[in-house]
Amino acid sequence: MTSSPGPARVGPARVGPDLDVTVAGVKMRNPVMIASGVFGYGREYADLIDLSTLGAIVVKGTSWNPREGNPPPRTVETVAGMLNSIGLQNPGVDYFLSVDLPWLRGFDVPVIVNVVGDTVEDYAKMAGRLEGVAGVAALEANISCPNVDKGGLAFGADPAAAGSVVAAMRRATSLPLIVKLTPNVTDITAVAKEAVAAGADAISLINTLVGMAIDLETRQPVLARGTGGLSGPAIKPVALAAVYRVAAAVTVPIIGMGGLWTGRDAAEFLMAGASAVAVGTAIFADPAAPGRVVAELGEFMTEQGFGRVAEMVGRANTGFLGRYPPSSAAGGGPGDCGPGDCGSSGGGPGARGPGGRGPGGGGPGARSDREET
Repeated sequence: MTSSPGPARVGPARVGPDLDVTVAGVKMRNPVMIASGVFGYGREYADLIDLSTLGAIVVKGTSWNPREGNPPPRTVETVAGMLNSIGLQNPGVDYFLSVDLPWLRGFDVPVIVNVVGDTVEDYAKMAGRLEGVAGVAALEANISCPNVDKGGLAFGADPAAAGSVVAAMRRATSLPLIVKLTPNVTDITAVAKEAVAAGADAISLINTLVGMAIDLETRQPVLARGTGGLSGPAIKPVALAAVYRVAAAVTVPIIGMGGLWTGRDAAEFLMAGASAVAVGTAIFADPAAPGRVVAELGEFMTEQGFGRVAEMVGRANTGFLGRYPPSSAAGGGPGDCGPGDCGSSGGGPGARGPGGRGPGGGGPGARSDREET
């Protein structure tokens, strides 16, 4: 007697939840990115972690000309965090393109370039220089650095100024454009709305908060520049509140960061309305933090019955503006698909079409993702 054949094999089944995300047209194997400034250009960490396992790498702030940064002391540890006043030290865009980017192309991971400048023209010139360069997946406009005298926070604190930078960059490039916002403002949603209206494809937030430490022996500020940017677990509640508010004000994807340390932290940012997250200061204490966060997030999703990251996005945000077709998993409802991740959003300012690049039928700004400062 012959036995009947078993069911046809169609290949190995996926084990665990689907962590893939697409943010502003950038496809990532998981939603855990590296925040600009804590990772340099990746070389220092390549022997410690597999860069190809990361969702994306946002390289350190890069300018047209090399920058020396601020004089030391430039960093100081604080309770539940750190202050830094690096001053956007970097070797300049030409060095990055000729030395660091070719090396980064050897890894299967999206590379996003954090762009800094002193004037609107600087930002536009950088965007044009990076347009069409192989290996550059997207740009992140750093209009939120608190540790330089020109540019940076001067643009990010004023909605109109932020819009002028974004509009100039938008005219100069077709690359996905992420705009990084500062929490050091009265109304962060006003800046986010202006950035989206000017052409931002995604919003990342938050950058560091302005802070200070005093040396009681010398009776002087510890940092040579006086103030610095506060990052680390101490700022997570501020960051979550900012993500929550912005996710209820714009429809483009949001990348949440600020004090993220664990997979559960990542889940909080996603439920607040972020489509992806970025690990920053945690890397200084634990270089393996990005991979650990990915694993812990996957475990949390399995425990809670989430099959895809998109099912979590905006789940805890009653005002979340990412309106997408409901999913059969995890009960459906708001946040089933992250902005730019599941096709047309059905309109509204900055609404996005399938694939995150086409028109979404929306209003103004409708379009066709821990910073070292």
